[in-house]
Amino acid sequence: MLPIFIFAPIGSLLSLLFAFFLSKTTKKFDEGTDMMRQIAQAVREGARAYLKRQYRVVVVIFLIVFAVLLILSFCKLLPALVPFIFLTGGFFSALSGFIGMTQATNSSARTANAARTSLNSALRVAFAAGGVMGFVVVGLSLLDLSFWYFLLNWVYRTQPIGERMLIITQTLVCYGMGASFQALFARVGGGIFTKAADVGADLVGKVEANIPEDDPRNPATIADNVGDNVGDVAGMGADLYESYVGSIVAAMALAYAAGLGSKGIILPLILAAAGVLSSVLGTFLVRTKEEASQHALLLAVRKGIWAAGIVMAIVSAVIMKLILPEHFNFYWPILIGLACGVIIGYSTEFFTSDNYRPTRAIAAATKTGPATVILEGISVGMLSIVPPIVFVALAIFAAYYIPGGAARPAYGLFGVAIAAVGMLSTLGITLATDAYGPVADNAGGNAQMANLPAEIRTRTDALDAIGNTTAATGKGFAIGSAALTVLALIAAYRSQIAMAFPDFNFRITNPQVIIGLFLGAMMPFLFCSRTIKAVGRTAGYIVLEVRRQFKEITGLLEGKVRPDYAQTVRLCTVAAQKEMIVPALLVVVVPIATGILLGPNGVIGLLVGALITGFALALMMANSGGAWDNAKKYIEKGNLGGKGSDEHKASVVGDTVGDPFKDTAGPSLNILIKLMSTVSIVFAGFILRFTLFK
Repeated sequence: MLPIFIFAPIGSLLSLLFAFFLSKTTKKFDEGTDMMRQIAQAVREGARAYLKRQYRVVVVIFLIVFAVLLILSFCKLLPALVPFIFLTGGFFSALSGFIGMTQATNSSARTANAARTSLNSALRVAFAAGGVMGFVVVGLSLLDLSFWYFLLNWVYRTQPIGERMLIITQTLVCYGMGASFQALFARVGGGIFTKAADVGADLVGKVEANIPEDDPRNPATIADNVGDNVGDVAGMGADLYESYVGSIVAAMALAYAAGLGSKGIILPLILAAAGVLSSVLGTFLVRTKEEASQHALLLAVRKGIWAAGIVMAIVSAVIMKLILPEHFNFYWPILIGLACGVIIGYSTEFFTSDNYRPTRAIAAATKTGPATVILEGISVGMLSIVPPIVFVALAIFAAYYIPGGAARPAYGLFGVAIAAVGMLSTLGITLATDAYGPVADNAGGNAQMANLPAEIRTRTDALDAIGNTTAATGKGFAIGSAALTVLALIAAYRSQIAMAFPDFNFRITNPQVIIGLFLGAMMPFLFCSRTIKAVGRTAGYIVLEVRRQFKEITGLLEGKVRPDYAQTVRLCTVAAQKEMIVPALLVVVVPIATGILLGPNGVIGLLVGALITGFALALMMANSGGAWDNAKKYIEKGNLGGKGSDEHKASVVGDTVGDPFKDTAGPSLNILIKLMSTVSIVFAGFILRFTLFK
């Protein structure tokens, strides 16, 4: 075992300790008035009730999959420890989401109360709360991966080094599958919950009853705030946990395939540890002045990300010199991954921030009604995919050829995988900028429901608008990293098949490949159809419930009595759990069925088709949804008629359409394409034995 490997668990402990420090820092701030505390407590209880019910469903499904994996391991189709590493991957993904959500619900009232002092204080509280999510995700994933790497090396210590590394990398891939399963349920279920509550609250509250957003008279308000936490915090945390793990594991598998030995296999873990240090340093630079513009607030957040990226670029050069000095060319893909992440962030900001033309064009389209708002938003979303796809394509090209992929394809594939690790290396601070958004959103809701002065809501609205942009940026970052990670996973799958069948030949003209490509291209659309329809159905239940309460509860609209918040939370919870099952089954069943019916060539076609259409569709949905949301907020600032105007009502319709785009269907596609890849790898032995095409 190399002594330098010890930096991986050290990095994980540093990440967890810093998350603890941030948590203690936020607790020093007061939650404010009794009303603010009551509202925060209602959100906490609703979020915990939702996760408790979700985890009951997930546990049953995990036990079923565990039993299947156990049978496959007994049949010698999988390494013996695969079923157990699958469970730990899911457990720690769920734990990180739970911790992040708990911190977020504990911080919304504190952020609102801090806004009574200054904008900078509110920013610091919200960002620290998001930082807990970011650093817990990194810390737990790195700690568990390090533990399993130590354990597997010890268990298989008598095996020759080559066989040992093969077993280790094959086993670790299943860790990513466990994380992917949990991420799918957290993202899809949480996304259905949050957007159904949001859409239901907006359609009846804003459009029909003409009352403000987050008005305490709206029965769906608490459910909406609960949804922000279970979907945008716990769901996003599980999503990026899985991306982070997937990129590291894929790079480790391809390092073995490239013949880089144990040094190459541990390189991704050491780079991840260096990313923790870089992210910690970057968080201390996130601060702003009072009454800052949206541009200044964005710059405050960007400073931390830039600093983390620069530090990571320097430290990774030192790491490469220490671990693989004879292969220093692999340093350049790391830089390429870092740069690609920044470029995707800027592109997303341009298309979703109201500082720029695309979002303002959507706002201007409200003058002619909701239809033109929808058309403009969709066109902006479609256009927004061009820069990220072009730069990801360039990144893949450079990361493949610079390390020598032309002469040795295995080097090129490892270069692409290590570029994904580079992009995700500063995940601690990147995820903090994303998770901070829901905290700011909940703070605004708390301020509105607690009847705080208008200037407090102005400050929280400023933070919320930035949160929309940073959340869209985070989604773009997650989608971009997923593209690189899945490409690496597909390469790992192909390498695994090639080891079993040395004469294996993947040809684009092969009918199985072509059929697989079509099926893969279909999957993102089928998946989005199911999830968007689920949001619509669940939102319909909420609309009927809110209307019922407005009609039957005397004095509710006059503000004399409180609505039944708990009933809407229960409706959302039950519906979300029911609706997420079919999309989840599709992701697991389709790759296995394709493998049995079409063979490994069909599976590779399936994965490539899903990657291409899923990447483009996810970008389009996330960016159009973010732009619609910020166009609405641009009008709410007093532009184009302001709140209550016809333009504002048209923008609410656009935002309502965009909600399931950006927070349910779009982000879930990351997990779709990654989980299909990991399922294909884990079940490769089963498919090879039972496929109709040998």
